[in-house]
Amino acid sequence: MPQFLLLGLVGAAALYGYKQMKRDAERVSERNRRAEAEVRTGAQGTLVRGSDGIYRVKKD
Repeated sequence: MPQFLLLGLVGAAALYGYKQMKRDAERVSERNRRAEAEVRTGAQGTLVRGSDGIYRVKKD
């Protein structure tokens, strides 16, 4: 029975690690897409509109 508990814990840790890796990969992919677009257009950064209505450079 302890083997099943250990296997379950290892499986849960692997699932958590996979989800974390997937989320990080999506974030890096989006950052690369933005950087390529900035190089293509010659921009200095990506602007995002804040809740107060002022545009600021997006921070990663």
